[in-house]
Amino acid sequence: MNAQHWIFVALAGTSLSYAAAAGSPKPETVKAWDEYVLAAAQNTGNHSTGAQFLQIHETAPVADKVRHGQIVVLPAPGHIPKKVPSGLIHDWMGATFIPGTTIKDVLGVLRDYPKYKEVFAPRILESKTVSATDTEDRFSILLMNKSVISKTALDCEYETRFIRVDDQRMYSITVAKQINEIADYGTPKQRTLPPNEVTGLIWKLYTVTRFEERNGGLYMETQAMALSRDIPTGLRFIVEPIVRRVSRDALEAALKQTTTAVAARKAAAKEKDKIASASGH
Repeated sequence: MNAQHWIFVALAGTSLSYAAAAGSPKPETVKAWDEYVLAAAQNTGNHSTGAQFLQIHETAPVADKVRHGQIVVLPAPGHIPKKVPSGLIHDWMGATFIPGTTIKDVLGVLRDYPKYKEVFAPRILESKTVSATDTEDRFSILLMNKSVISKTALDCEYETRFIRVDDQRMYSITVAKQINEIADYGTPKQRTLPPNEVTGLIWKLYTVTRFEERNGGLYMETQAMALSRDIPTGLRFIVEPIVRRVSRDALEAALKQTTTAVAARKAAAKEKDKIASASGH
């Protein structure tokens, strides 16, 4: 799934305690992010050709939980969020198993971008397809955390590439190509902030989602990464645990919403076929 919106929800929910404007990320911050993402991309390549396509299958107890219906959400190894020069890298992995489901079933939901505002309500306010080919999509999402007093919203444009490994396995890579921060959303003062005024809630987003048909269903595993501004030292011990908890809860909720949407889509298709059969068409 395209789970990148969840991290904004997690960060926005704790933003008021350190809401000073941050502006654009510094060169050293972007450099640290680029190196982190490159390492993640190399790991994705290694997994795509290895025996263990999914990260969860490297740990038997975790794989067993997912196989038996539990959604598992875990931070990347090490301290997350990871401190980098003048910024933080957030990196979480979530996995679920959907019985009786195929890659085609799930892609029918995940590539239906106009429906995102329904599937992932209430956080996503608007969503639309910009362009689509067999292997690459561009789409936009407008999202916000309605609990934030400042009514900050993000208008993001994403690019997703789909890479087929074999008949049973596929992965996608989603990158936020543009992130515009909107202040006072929904009010007469609404405006898109220039780069020097953004709060730094989110600077960069990168997501890898792996799909594997196995054991009579589909495993879906999402690794969502984001770059944000740093947390002041005096507030870190208070804010970091909140960010971690809300991040975990938000990613789990997004996986549940995806699973629900897949089931609803399959049920609707089955009902349509039933009606068609009854009418003789």
